[in-house]
Formats: sequence, structure tokens, C-alpha cells
Amino acid sequence: MASERFVVLGLAHARSEWFRALGQWSTSGALPAEFVKCLSAEEVRARLASGRPFSALLADAGLPPVDRDLLATARAANCATLVVDDGRTVRDWVALGASAVLSAGFERDDLLGALTAHARPIARGEARSGAVAGPGPAMPATWSCPVAALTGPGGTGVSTAAIALAQALGDDVRNAGLVCLADFRLHAEQAMLHDARDVLPSVQELVEAHRAGQPSAEVVRGQAFSVEERGYHLLLGLRQARYWPSLRRRAFEATFESLRNAYRMLVCDVDAELEGEAEGGSIDVEERHVMARTTMAGANAVFAVGLPSMKGVHALVRVLVELLGSGVPPDRIVPVVNRAPRSPRSRAGLAAAVSELAGPAVARASEAAGFAALPAPVFLPERKVDEALHDGTRMPAGLGAPLAGAFAAVLERGSARRPAAEPERVRPGSLGRWSEPEVASG
Repeated sequence: MASERFVVLGLAHARSEWFRALGQWSTSGALPAEFVKCLSAEEVRARLASGRPFSALLADAGLPPVDRDLLATARAANCATLVVDDGRTVRDWVALGASAVLSAGFERDDLLGALTAHARPIARGEARSGAVAGPGPAMPATWSCPVAALTGPGGTGVSTAAIALAQALGDDVRNAGLVCLADFRLHAEQAMLHDARDVLPSVQELVEAHRAGQPSAEVVRGQAFSVEERGYHLLLGLRQARYWPSLRRRAFEATFESLRNAYRMLVCDVDAELEGEAEGGSIDVEERHVMARTTMAGANAVFAVGLPSMKGVHALVRVLVELLGSGVPPDRIVPVVNRAPRSPRSRAGLAAAVSELAGPAVARASEAAGFAALPAPVFLPERKVDEALHDGTRMPAGLGAPLAGAFAAVLERGSARRPAAEPERVRPGSLGRWSEPEVASG
């Protein structure tokens, strides 16, 4: 190991005792490691993105930036994560993604043992090779409920349809008290539609709780308001659209999974904006749309809501094309025409128009994913919902029943068609490393 050593990133206060001790061990040669000091999480991220390989990141548990997202960033760069905890933070760091936890008074042998067990030494002059530093924490198998996402252009009644679907699912005795309606729109309006007198807690507080922790199902359900007359819980959305930077990607993904573990049915009111860095040319665009992108990727069914007018059909098809282009399988997308005409002939014409206009995008997606065409549109009749929203009473049953039936059909098709496991491409170096003497002795 003469030509190899550990390259260690450190994130702590400048006057931290272990920070200084690690620097002395590295400088004196007592520890076969090169120590790179960092004084901010931004510096850590910049070094991890530089292309230089690192063995491990040692991070002080008491720093606010040390959270689920920073640990995930290090793991994505094939860098093991060691959290130094003085016992003041009551957190399960391994569950959050850390490779191991060291006490604040660790000795040289303690650190060397942790590096040997979880990190890999790096040869001098070695470029990024893609070798994995070590396996991530094993996540326990848990219940994951079905998810219905409702989206569409503004003014088409998406939020109202989400309320109607959540109410219809809540009427099922099997789901009693375990249906959640989550407002994942940037310009959240479910608080206004439910006349919510309190703006706390909301998705912001729930995501913040997942940055450096893993709340129980009871705690997650406690962050939502009970809408007893309609039989579901409501998770309020952002208080202002400008607060979206507080939703870190990994923390929101963990929040989304916690909601799926805490309820039997999850209904999401979400935007149709799905651009990421590849499409928008900026990582800020992808982070701004983290709620929509995460929801669409995990949804069992996506209801795209539009109106029966000429402009409404055009906007609906645009949303369908964007969903297909983002990778949502065609058989999971259900077109919905709100305020639809009663005439069967008019409805047939609308269905034909949607099928024809979205046909090329459906064909491309079907050929790539191996799925059939879009399901038939769901037509929601014109109903007076303003009174129900104003008075806080139940929504007309004629709105929720068709959506619940379509959701059940999509779930049934999904359970009937379970694709066989395909071979997984193995990245060179990802299965570990060995030396010639080890091979000979084996």
C-alpha cells in the first residue's frame, strides 16, 4: 500500500478538536491519509464534483448542512461518509445514509479501522474510476401505498378533481382514515380550497424533518390535517412559491416515501412542469420541479386534466406529450376531460381528438417502453362545486367515482403485468477490487 493512501475530506468548525488532530496525523504520517479541510458544505460539494476521487468524508454531526442530501451527494461520488457525533444529536445517521458513526473523541486507530472497513485507498495520480467506496445502508422493506397524481394546465379543475378522488377513496372502508391528499404544487391552493385557518405544519416542515431524521408513520400523519367530512387527511403545500429552495431533493424523496408508508392511498395535486437540467440547461430548474418530478416517477397513475374546448384539448395534449417525454409509461396516464358535455357523440369526438393529437408521442413511448396506448379518457360532468368548497361539505359523488374507478383499473393492469427482471448492466469497478496476492491465496 506504499503507493496508496486514503484521501479524506473533512467538514467541521475550524477549531474542532478532531479536525486539528486529523490534520496532525496526516501531516506526521501517523495516518496513511491525505486530509483536505473544508469549512462549508458548498466547498465539499464543489470538491466532490471536481472529478478527483475521495475515499471518505468526515463530517461534524453538529453542523446544520450535514443532512441526508449531503450524505447522498458524497455517496453518489463513490465517497464513504463518516459522521463524527458528540452525542448531542439524537439521529440515526446510518439510516440517513452514513457509512459509520465515530464519537467526537475518536483515536487514530478508530479512524483507521473505519476507513479500512468502509472506504477505499486511492493510488497516487489515480483518476476517477467509478469504483464504489462501499455499499449504502440497507433500507428495510416497508409498505408502499398506491399513488395517484393529478396534474394539468391551470384553471382546468385539477385541484377540485384531486379533492373528489381523495373523498371517493376515503369512502372505501378499507382505507378509512388512511387516505392523504398532498398539495405538491408550487402555487399551492389546497389550503384556500379547504379554508385552512392554520398554515403550519405543511410540506416544508415535513421535508425539514426528513433532512436529518426519519419520522415514524404516526409523526408523518400528525403533520396532516384531518378533513373528517370527506374522509381524508390534507398535507398543506408551500406557503409561498418562492420557498421551493427549502425542499432538498433527497429530503423530499424521503418525505414522499414516508407518506407512502404512512397511508393506504396517496393523492397528489401536482404541477405539470417536469423540466430537468437536461431539458432546461440549469440544475436550478430541476430542483425547482423536484416535487413534480419525484411524484410522477413514483405515481401508479397520472391523471391529466383538461377542458373540452379547443384550447383545452390543445393544452391537455401538451401535458400528455410532456408526461410521455419525461418517461411516464403510457398505460399509467389517464386523460381526464372536466366539465365534459353530456352528448355521447361529443365525448367520442373529444376522445378521438386527444388520441389523434397525442398519437405520435404515444407511439414513440409505447415502442420504447413496450406498453399499449393511453387508456380511454375519463369524462367528468359539470357540477356545482363552489358551494361545497365554500361550505366545506362533501363533493358531488359524480366527480370522484369515475376517477376512483379509473385508478382501480390502472392498479389492476399494473398488478397483472409484472415485467420479468432484466439483466442489470454492471459498471466496471463497481464489484470491488482485489490484488494479485489475494487472488493467488484464494
